[in-house]
Parts: sequence; C-alpha cells; structure tokens
Amino acid sequence: MGTFIDGRGNFKEIELKQDLLQDHWTLAAANRRRLDRFGVKMIEFMGSVGTGKTSLIQQLVHRLKNDYSITVINGDLATTIDQERILACGVDALQINTGKECHLDAATLKGVLERLDLEQTDLILVENVGNLICPVDFPLGAHRRLLVISVTEGPYVALKHPTVFMEMEYVAVNKIDLAPVMDVDLTALVRDIMAIRPATRVFPVSCKEQKGIGELAAALVPVQ
Repeated sequence: MGTFIDGRGNFKEIELKQDLLQDHWTLAAANRRRLDRFGVKMIEFMGSVGTGKTSLIQQLVHRLKNDYSITVINGDLATTIDQERILACGVDALQINTGKECHLDAATLKGVLERLDLEQTDLILVENVGNLICPVDFPLGAHRRLLVISVTEGPYVALKHPTVFMEMEYVAVNKIDLAPVMDVDLTALVRDIMAIRPATRVFPVSCKEQKGIGELAAALVPVQ
C-alpha cells in the first residue's frame, strides 16, 4: 500500500507495490523465455556485502569452466573490482554499476542479455548488489536463486531477515571455518533456515578451505 494527500489534505491509500512489481515480474519472465530459447541457464547470487559471493562464484567457475561456456555478471554500486577478479579466472565477466540503486532489475538484465552471444553461452552467473532486502522483490528471470550468507553475520541472521529466506530454494552458509571464532552454532543456524522454509537446500561451505563447493556446484548445475 502507498499513501498520497488529496486536494483537501486527506490521506488516501493506493495499491502501489503490486502494480510496480508486476512490470518487473513480466520482464523477468521475458528474460527467462529468452534464456530458454537459447538453452542458457542463469543463476542469481544474493547476499550481504562481505559474505563471499564473489569468492564463491570464483570457486564455482574454476570447477565448471571446463564443461560450460560461462559468463558472469557482477552487480555493485561502483568499481570493477569484482569483474576483474572473475576475469582472472579465465571466463567472460561484465560489470553493472548501479550507483545508488540497491539491486539489479530485470530491465537492466534484459539489455545485457540482448548484447550477449547466447548461442555461445551455456551458463550465466549473476552477482546481485549486496544486501538482504531489496533484491528479493525484483526477480531477474534466473532459473535458480542462491542466497549466500556468512557466519560472520552472526547466529541470528535468518531470524532477523526471514523474508529473503522464505523465497530461497538454495542457501549457502559461507565461511564455516570461522564458526568457532565467531561463536556461531552452525547446526542451530541451519535449523533456523529450515524452520523458515523447510524445503530449502542448505550448503555449508568454506571458500578458503574449499569445503562443500563440489556439492553446491552439483546441485546448482547438474551434470549434463
């Protein structure tokens, strides 16, 4: 719901959110159809700043690049730092700088997809702008959406941000090597995630120690 003030100074409620988001959902569906037409799979990575989204994508790229033609799209407010990290892995990468916008959107992705040679692409990995709130309401058309959290966010991250966890089929809990240092009970954290959405597939991983990456890769990109 939204509010506005009419000519007599009275507050009126109007249905804003549904109408505004419908356009994004429509564009996202069109993006999906375009990807499907070319047989391209797209995975969206969401999560707060510092959870290790780029590091996780790097690990997945190293495991998958010999079997798939991969393009990575990095979303961030500024800089090309993440793009440069991905390019160093030996695959194509595009940087989208949103300035003040807190998320990527389907319209922006539409423009990118139109410029890509999808006939020569098997897999697109999209790193959304880092936060747990905005991106969830703006689907891009991805076949899978993965939420990346980290034990450095504390033991209550799922309980404090239930909305995004309700929407996620896949969750990667990163930096599990730091769980003892951060005094985070990994079992309890996973239990909180599953309580919010029992069907969620949770993958404890450590990019530093390369733990759990193979299992996650197999779940996200099944062997052809």
